[in-house]
Amino acid sequence: MCGIYGITEQNKQWIKSYINKCHYRGPDMNKMFFDENITLGHNLLSITDTPLQGLQPWKTDNGNILIYNGEIFNYVELLKKYKNFKPKTQCDTELLAWGLDQYGIEFIDQIDSQHAFAFWVPKEKSVYLSRDHAGIKPLYYAMTRGILVFGSEAKGLLDIVPDSRNVDIHALSCWSVAGLNVTNNSFFKGIKKIMPGETLKYDLKTKKLVQVKRDIILGGKGLSYDPDEFRSVFDKSVQECLIGKRPIGTFLSGGLDSAMIAYHAQKYLTQNTFTNHILPCPIDSNEDYNSDSYEAKKLAKHLGFNHTIVVHSPKLYAKHWKSSIEALEEPMYNPSIPMYSHMNEVMSKHGIVVTLAGDMGDEILCGYPAYIIAKRQKFKSHRDCVMFWLTKRLMRPPSLKIQINIDDIVDFLIDTTFPESLWDKDDPVSSYMRLDQQGLCAEDYFRRNDRLGMLYSMEGRFPFACKKMINFCMNIHSSYKMNDSLDSLKSISKKSYQRILPESILNKPKTGWTAPINLWRSQFKKDCKEMNRVANKITNANNLPDDKRWAPILHLLTWQQVYNMKFII
Repeated sequence: MCGIYGITEQNKQWIKSYINKCHYRGPDMNKMFFDENITLGHNLLSITDTPLQGLQPWKTDNGNILIYNGEIFNYVELLKKYKNFKPKTQCDTELLAWGLDQYGIEFIDQIDSQHAFAFWVPKEKSVYLSRDHAGIKPLYYAMTRGILVFGSEAKGLLDIVPDSRNVDIHALSCWSVAGLNVTNNSFFKGIKKIMPGETLKYDLKTKKLVQVKRDIILGGKGLSYDPDEFRSVFDKSVQECLIGKRPIGTFLSGGLDSAMIAYHAQKYLTQNTFTNHILPCPIDSNEDYNSDSYEAKKLAKHLGFNHTIVVHSPKLYAKHWKSSIEALEEPMYNPSIPMYSHMNEVMSKHGIVVTLAGDMGDEILCGYPAYIIAKRQKFKSHRDCVMFWLTKRLMRPPSLKIQINIDDIVDFLIDTTFPESLWDKDDPVSSYMRLDQQGLCAEDYFRRNDRLGMLYSMEGRFPFACKKMINFCMNIHSSYKMNDSLDSLKSISKKSYQRILPESILNKPKTGWTAPINLWRSQFKKDCKEMNRVANKITNANNLPDDKRWAPILHLLTWQQVYNMKFII
């Protein structure tokens, strides 16, 4: 995990400022490159080799310049394939630079990666910006004063992009309906996001920015599956995600996806696992907030993991409130963000530098009841599918007054985020799952993991999000993954790991790592005094909705204050 930054003019001072603002993204080293046309900067978090060997910006044999944030998981496989590549280091940066030199931007098709990079080609006077297929690594950009500026985090662009402290109406409108901004606009007006799988080319001569390609893993062959093959593909994905020399820790949620990761990872290294434990634990007739914690503890003991239980409380929630929101950069409709930040802090204090998580497991293997509901809708078109996703994702949306109507938001998303290629008339449920993969995963799971992990200089990895795993699973028809019953969800995983993982994990009802802030506030008022003080500093807490919207609306208002944003809700 690193940070990359650039501007298409010579501006060393601005790039140095950007590097300093995002210092936590690469505490090992930083460096700049500049000429009369461009200035590039890089923060380095060294994973696969020593810092000096991986120092960037990287000058290629052809005189091109690469700045890169990410990992190439099929690195060893590519070394075997390209015998004419003679590495001088163990850094995948060297391989990527060589491949782009030799084969151009199409080399991206060869890598199974998580990445964000900029590639400056002086002879063309062109710079390429690229983001991985799943949107794991972030990359923001903007056009201002006839120049292109870009970077790993939006905060470094705010002072150079005019009006960026005004809220983008498309972003706010999408968030107010779905609880996520999955548009290609950030919340900061004028600052845009490279979309998952997207590669852009900027020509300094014409000052035009065009999309070169959009790499989306679709699948869609409608195949059945073999449990042995499924486990083999997943084992390979996990093994490749262990690349590097830095200590690795696994988020062990107590659910099936993280248990599968930990089981396979244990074959190749001693597992350091971490799980959340809620204290005090409120009474809730619908959920036991520590059921995941208990299952994770039992599994860790059974398989011999080095396991750490991370106790989270209302006071710790209040402690991490503001810093976690600042780190995320854009609002999230999720009450558990401070708890996730606390978990990352603890893992970092235990010496962890690389984390493994089960994100995207549900989105490629039918893990949500929403997929059963989607199946019953019998979508007739891609637009029907997108409309349903946008308007039914949340049980209780923020209900803000928005300036863009629902139909226009859907049209905007189809033009940018959810292209028609995601639609499969023979498998509408898989079509709906692809919306989650391109929207929910990129803008919720991966963004919060990147920002909250990088806040403590840690790189997150996701075996389920590897190209090979997505391709394998999305080529399986959804009818093999579930039927109309809740018990059928994740049936492929359950059948494939019978007699391998405990029945209590295989058959555990779906829960999540959730911070029960509303129940804390009602059942443990004394413990919540600090959080209430935080809320009253932001707004009159009596004006907040007294339901599940309390924390997300307060999050939005806190973000508005932290970033000095101009808008009225």
